[in-house]
Amino acid sequence: MRKLAEVFLLAENRLLREALIRLLSKKGEVRVVGANGYSRDVHHEVIAARPQILLLDSEGLEVSKSTLIATLRSAIRNLRIVMVDMDPDENTFLGAVRAGIAGYVLKDASAMEVAATICAVAEGKAVCPPALCIALFRAVAQHTSVRPSTSWTPSLGLSRREEQMLELLRERLTNKEIALRLNISEQTVKNHVHHTLRKLGAPNRFTIV
Repeated sequence: MRKLAEVFLLAENRLLREALIRLLSKKGEVRVVGANGYSRDVHHEVIAARPQILLLDSEGLEVSKSTLIATLRSAIRNLRIVMVDMDPDENTFLGAVRAGIAGYVLKDASAMEVAATICAVAEGKAVCPPALCIALFRAVAQHTSVRPSTSWTPSLGLSRREEQMLELLRERLTNKEIALRLNISEQTVKNHVHHTLRKLGAPNRFTIV
């Protein structure tokens, strides 16, 4: 039997929160464990609920600039983020991806589509509207094309393993996921991540782009 996807709703609009709660409560594979608007202390409520999925509205992308998303991802292991009520704007979409979201749902999506996205993301998949996939492919291609001149070089003192670690951090993998990918222990991963971030002068893994 599939485990319920536990979701916390963060939406500034109360009507939107209530509508999402009603819609998602009808879906047997989703359980809403909390809902609220944005406030200075809302992260405490989210952390206490320890959801598997954080569902944000469009306001969440602006709020994320105050490190809310980074704070929650650091506090809740394997937290996955879905954004809903979004317009099909390429820059907004790419900004959300950089902020760490794994699911992106446009505002005209049906309740079934929202629930399906939540379940897919809970299973470790990434979901975005087909019309925006090309924007993601284009951004990756552009990043790769300029890589030779901007990539991390030996002058930064990164070992081959640390360069590999950097690539996996860019994929937003957790320590456990990296350990499974490389077939090494989580403690070894933690050590490599610590040394890599220190050499790069990065305050945390979420600043790696």
